[in-house]
Amino acid sequence: MVVAPGRVPGTVEPKGKEPLSTVASLRDGLDRPTLVSKARPDADETLRIVLARLDDMKAEDTTTIDLRKESSLADYMVVTSGRSNRHVGSVADRVIEDLRDAGLSGIRVEGMAQCDWVLIDAGDVIVHVFRPEVRTFYNLERLWTRGRALGRAS
Repeated sequence: MVVAPGRVPGTVEPKGKEPLSTVASLRDGLDRPTLVSKARPDADETLRIVLARLDDMKAEDTTTIDLRKESSLADYMVVTSGRSNRHVGSVADRVIEDLRDAGLSGIRVEGMAQCDWVLIDAGDVIVHVFRPEVRTFYNLERLWTRGRALGRAS
């Protein structure tokens, strides 16, 4: 007869005395895992987070374009400028950091290697951080507004 370590042969221990496996403990309500993420902020809250960080980082000539009636791509597009490649990269890093701290996941970023034009896709809000010369060349505001008024915050 094989006896499990720590057991006395011929005795029957009441059910529930042995430690539960991880699966059994979760099923019985013990040691419930804590939530890993917060609720995802809505588009307006995401926009507020982005604009606050851009202001803190001294981004220049910030423009907000409302896309809700124009496209299903996103609710808002924010276009802003940094003074140099280093400033563009720093602004983008801080925006990404704040969005992640707010519980956003799956943020996609393009252009961080060169820092001429960094695109941050946060789902409901798309952020473009340009060097001034690159921003003038591409002129995204003209493409997306076609004569509509822009929301500017410098």
